[in-house]
Amino acid sequence: MTKEIIYTLKSPYRENLDVTAFRFGKGKKAAAIVGALRGNEIQQMYVCSQLIRELKKLEEKGQIAPDNEITVIPCVNYYSMNIGKRFWTMDNTDINRMFPGYDMGETTQRIADGVFSDLQGYEYGIQLASFYQPGNFLAHVKMMETGFTDKELMKLFGMEYGIVREPRPYDTTTLNYNWQIWETKAFSVYASATDSIDVKSAETALEAILRFLYNTGIITKKVRSGYVTEIIPESNIAQIHSDAAGIFVSTAEIGGFVNENDIIGKITDPFDGETISLIRTNFSGIVYFEYNSPLINENTVCFKIIKE
Repeated sequence: MTKEIIYTLKSPYRENLDVTAFRFGKGKKAAAIVGALRGNEIQQMYVCSQLIRELKKLEEKGQIAPDNEITVIPCVNYYSMNIGKRFWTMDNTDINRMFPGYDMGETTQRIADGVFSDLQGYEYGIQLASFYQPGNFLAHVKMMETGFTDKELMKLFGMEYGIVREPRPYDTTTLNYNWQIWETKAFSVYASATDSIDVKSAETALEAILRFLYNTGIITKKVRSGYVTEIIPESNIAQIHSDAAGIFVSTAEIGGFVNENDIIGKITDPFDGETISLIRTNFSGIVYFEYNSPLINENTVCFKIIKE
């Protein structure tokens, strides 16, 4: 393993922001894995830290295939992580909306440029991604439909679901999208939590990444078989919105099946405790996402269901 600072941002008030990459093996650029681009992506950084630990062992045992290099960047935006902010500390911009970057631009554009310059040229790119909404979600792998997408590759992760997303205009400045434009086969792996550690789902994501590396011939240690991945379009995921504001309680289970008209949550009045809304499904399917903040506003997405 080698440890390399791939980008440095100087600061007059804090230590330098040194974006560090961990390299394993030598040869062609086989796979790059990126963790936390945002300051609250603790789970994503944790998964990468566990991956680095496993790859160290594999390298020591000679179980990284010859002529293959793997790069892992566990965290980019630890400036924000240190003070509990999701976005860049100074101007609240999102590094993952600044790719491919610009070396003469704003701060987050320069960071994105420094990181992306190192990440170009890899055959496969994997980002540990997070939802923009507070909540828990089903561990899965996702690809954007850019015209360069081979959806069947998602099956190599052995995760239960592979989701294909039609990119929106704001997606064109994300790492995943730009990786694909520059001919890297890019995936986003979602590991249930964001600003907390969910050990079980972290292990699921770690095992899925190692399984993918084995199935593509990058590592030689076999990983146990996973699911036969069901590939679904994101358009098959329906949203359920709250119809009131108050204290939110979910009664659903992530990954569980719900029937049409099932009660999957409730909203109570924060002062008198009376139930003011029962949240029901209007279709059958698998619970893909649940809102997990105790307070909810009206018309907030509180559940997402993979329709049967």
